[in-house]
Amino acid sequence: MRNLITDFRDKDIIFNLSKLIKKEAKKKINIMEICGGHTHSIMKFGLDEIVGENINFIHGPGCPVCVIPRNRLDEAIFLASQKDIIFCTLADLIRVRASYESLASIRSKGADVRALYSPLDVLKIANDNKDKKVIFFAIGFETTTPMSAVIIQKCLELNIKNLFFHINHVRVPEVVEEILNDKDVLIDAFLGPSHVSVITGEEIYKNIVNTYKKPVAISGFEPVDILEGVLNLIYQINNNKCEIYNEYDRIVKKEGNLKAKELIDKFFKRSDFNFKGVGVVKNSGLELRDEFDFINAKKVFDIKVQSKPENKACACPDILRGKKKPFDCKLFAKICTPNNPMGSCMVSGEGACSAYFKYKKGI
Repeated sequence: MRNLITDFRDKDIIFNLSKLIKKEAKKKINIMEICGGHTHSIMKFGLDEIVGENINFIHGPGCPVCVIPRNRLDEAIFLASQKDIIFCTLADLIRVRASYESLASIRSKGADVRALYSPLDVLKIANDNKDKKVIFFAIGFETTTPMSAVIIQKCLELNIKNLFFHINHVRVPEVVEEILNDKDVLIDAFLGPSHVSVITGEEIYKNIVNTYKKPVAISGFEPVDILEGVLNLIYQINNNKCEIYNEYDRIVKKEGNLKAKELIDKFFKRSDFNFKGVGVVKNSGLELRDEFDFINAKKVFDIKVQSKPENKACACPDILRGKKKPFDCKLFAKICTPNNPMGSCMVSGEGACSAYFKYKKGI
């Protein structure tokens, strides 16, 4: 049994893996790490610098805050601005600018906008404020979807009447396949996010492997995890193989978390989702099932918004598609900084621009 810190961050193991990667990578290999958590680990530990010039990491669309389109942010602003509303969501989203302002700016003007440390806190907030309507703006990929389902189930069990849900959950496979359909994006292989895979299991990557012929290595977020995943992808490419490799088999099971998937299916149905930078992707999102319309904020409230186009100078959309890196953006580290973010990729703790600014500014 490996120790999380002493083994998965062991200097000797890391450098031995880097030597093997340099030796085996005989040609240029473009590897997309789908999740922003991988991007931050790669930048934090300098893994992109020790794998050699033949490994090119491409940053993917797996940052939940980054992919929320402007019209949904405008809906959040509209709801949070209404009288007697307590608006709850995850902290990073509060700083993302919508068409005209952010949740943080309307909070400074008096709106009751709350950042949740634990999404379950919204149940207590609703129970303690029965004279108010509480809205939970739920975001995230498959990792956080079960938590939203648990909250909905608890809400119904406790007969909480003043809690409503604006669901913005999305799925990994459909958006990745949409990017693969873009001939301008050259991807040879993928690092699959371990936390998503804990819920879904391995099956969500089958079409990527079988139809698009791209190998996938499900990898944890520690340096040794990532490098072992990269090494396997190199071996697969060198041997003309295309498989799903589960590097994170200490936790990820082939079938995933069956109870979590059952709970998701109980409350949610598939829907199209307009990913920032990618566009509308069929069946890539989740919505509440029709029988739960009475707690669906999109159905209960008369939402009226008119969204402005995205800032064309911001490269965030192209970064999310894997077409550019943060250094390719003219605004990066000049006009756009963590204190003055122009796009969601700089705001979010999982954003590629945030990772580059934190770990590579000035390089």
